[in-house]
Amino acid sequence: MRDNSRDVVVVGGGHNGLVAACLLARAGRDVLVLEQSGRLGGGTRTEELLPGYRFDTHAVAHNLVQATGLVEELRLGEVGLEYVEMDPFAVSIGRDGAIVRFSRSVEATVASIAEVAPEDAARYGDWIEDASPLVDLMAAGLRRPAARDLPGLAGAAVRALRRGGGPLGLAGLLASPYGALLRQRLATDRVRAPVAAFAAHASAAPDAPGSALFALWQAFYHRIGQWHPLGGSQALTDALARRLAAEGGEARTGAAVAAVEHDGGRVRGVRLEDGSRVAARAVVTAIDPRTALLELPDPALTGPVPDRLRAASRGNAVQALVLLAVDRLPAYPGARPGDHAGLQSFVDGLGALAGGFARAGAGLLPGDPVPTYAFTPSALDPGLAPPGRHTVYLACPCAPAELHGGWAAARESFADRMVDTVEARAPGFRDSVVGRVVRTPEDMAAELRWPGAHPMVLDVSPHQLGPLRPTRELAGHRTPLAGLYLSGAGTAPVGGVSGAPGAAAARALLLDARRQGRR
Repeated sequence: MRDNSRDVVVVGGGHNGLVAACLLARAGRDVLVLEQSGRLGGGTRTEELLPGYRFDTHAVAHNLVQATGLVEELRLGEVGLEYVEMDPFAVSIGRDGAIVRFSRSVEATVASIAEVAPEDAARYGDWIEDASPLVDLMAAGLRRPAARDLPGLAGAAVRALRRGGGPLGLAGLLASPYGALLRQRLATDRVRAPVAAFAAHASAAPDAPGSALFALWQAFYHRIGQWHPLGGSQALTDALARRLAAEGGEARTGAAVAAVEHDGGRVRGVRLEDGSRVAARAVVTAIDPRTALLELPDPALTGPVPDRLRAASRGNAVQALVLLAVDRLPAYPGARPGDHAGLQSFVDGLGALAGGFARAGAGLLPGDPVPTYAFTPSALDPGLAPPGRHTVYLACPCAPAELHGGWAAARESFADRMVDTVEARAPGFRDSVVGRVVRTPEDMAAELRWPGAHPMVLDVSPHQLGPLRPTRELAGHRTPLAGLYLSGAGTAPVGGVSGAPGAAAARALLLDARRQGRR
């Protein structure tokens, strides 16, 4: 019976769970998505937190998904999803008012750098040229390359090896911290710091071994661009929900799963916290993989596979957000049209960023000025705010998930300090604020049941990235329990707004079914 028996249950209604559900429903499966919170979306939600002002509550810019082909494959444009490009994709505003603009065009970016840091203009262009073949290969890992793509990827591999100094040189590059890479390739903090601010999105410190990949990803923005979904991040969620419904699938909110039931060899379904059960031939979890494999199975799983997953690492440096309603955009001296389109970086040097991560690791708040960046999505999408008003998304990428003394006593003063960071570069900004919402790591962990409030669920360090994420045995999205599949930001290939983990889990399930002679 449909009410208590499905082909597939998907646990978690974030964008990865919805992508998996859409692909499975399109393949003819009877799919039910169960989301514990009151709304679908997970990290891709937009909410009216202040009257008339709609804010992204986690993710703002959608970049990775542009490289996956999923928007086209699922025909999300037909169900209302529309993206606009954020170009420049980033600007850096120094305390002295100097602005560096990072445009989709490498040539335009080099010209902007030449105005402020001429010694870095050619160096930046050369670095992006060297990084591009490697980034092309990594971007290919987000999708299923067609046969026609293989010659181009082979050429990119050859170029990446040549420009990386051969296999050993490339291995050394990927094993290095991004701070060391930026000091090697660029001469000034004018250019290093904003690149580092983007790299810090991965919740990785500039001195973290193996983090160079996140700085190399700068070339991805020149290749693919940075994009805003009209209506906010919720637009992706809503489009996926509409596509799921059109394919015959169903999603329920306020439906927290307490256990994945099995007979010791294969899943039999799920039990919800309200005591109800849904029988299923397969279960796809799009949540923290440690919760999915170590806590939900009943009876519990034992053995080396869960033991290795138990050891997966998650650092204490995560994001804190201050969401502001303002009566005007930040007035940066010397700003030009378009400067509010993308990320606005207020990070002045690698040292301040590294110090912030070190303090977060010790359970302490970063020093002043707080490493901060901003997005002003209403500059591209006026419907997010009342006429003549705007929304500002402030983020600190190195806030401690667990803070000594707790967040309750520190939340408002820390938010004040983040506003002060912007005020120093946009005089009068503080007076433009007409309302604010502070979202601490504690808030986010409680709302979405995100252990540690980590935006990537688990660290994206080299030992748990790509074919090693979350562990080597689980990177194929299959588990020791037949019919149980892992997805979500903590699984292969990487976190962020891509949908690739959801797609990979769905395809693994369908491939297994074909091998077993099922439809």
